[in-house]
Amino acid sequence: MAQPQSDAQPEVLPPAVESMTVLVAAVIVHDRDTNRIVLLQRGRNAKFAQGKWDLPVGKSEPGEPITETAVRELHEETGLTVKPEALEVAHIVHGAWGVEAPNGFLTVVFAAHEWIGEPENREPHKHAQVRWIHADAFPENLVATTARALRHYLEGGSGVSLHGWSSS
Repeated sequence: MAQPQSDAQPEVLPPAVESMTVLVAAVIVHDRDTNRIVLLQRGRNAKFAQGKWDLPVGKSEPGEPITETAVRELHEETGLTVKPEALEVAHIVHGAWGVEAPNGFLTVVFAAHEWIGEPENREPHKHAQVRWIHADAFPENLVATTARALRHYLEGGSGVSLHGWSSS
């Protein structure tokens, strides 16, 4: 005899925190008409990469879908609003370690071609500036994983980059 179906969630096991990879989202806001991308420059109080240029990026909250992380972080840092369904996966970065991620991080880099608002520095305690940068004139001091993701995106390919692993 078949067991009755249940809508109840299965028992959730406690996470293996010591081995967890931090989930991160980054967003490439690309104005195709002008070929510009929104970048932010990390300030001297940033947790990592002080003075370097980066994409809007941040860690996922527990139970938060990665697309919501991307939308939330983009808005918190730049004031730009995008719809989760308008995001396209552009690249994935798997890092062996990172700030607040001693056991590694996985960054899903999204591209957005539709947004509402103009970029502004909404976190001046973390960032020195937020602005449009032409895709042919990125600053030399980009965060390494951001530089790789942007290069793959602009060359028309997606893919996966490894960072900090013995083979990368």
